[in-house]
Amino acid sequence: MSALSPLTPHQATIFNLLKTLESEVSAQTLYAELRQQKYRLGLATVYRALKHLQLQGVVQARSLPNGEAVYSLVSEEKHYATCVKCGTSVPLAHCPIDEQVLPQAIAPRFKIFYHTLEFFGLCSPCLEQETF
Repeated sequence: MSALSPLTPHQATIFNLLKTLESEVSAQTLYAELRQQKYRLGLATVYRALKHLQLQGVVQARSLPNGEAVYSLVSEEKHYATCVKCGTSVPLAHCPIDEQVLPQAIAPRFKIFYHTLEFFGLCSPCLEQETF
């Protein structure tokens, strides 16, 4: 993880809240949790803080099939198979992309903070309901 540049109080609050969570969450969920904890900041501030933390390389975002983004701290690479019908996401046990080749292929032009890989299809229960 990169060394963090100085954070504003709001950015630090959101970063610290993300450290306490065990799963990825939406910005709206973070906002609701902060409001419940009596923090007075707007949803736009939450989005700006998340964007800043992403640019620092310490927060990652993942888009769900419904278009909503969920956020988590960058701790380890996580990859998913996601059902396009019910939205169920199943984490993959390992990354099928060679971790050595990808960074070397783009290293001169990019500083990689994290990567995501997601497969979209139908889970077994949804597949059984489909008629083709």
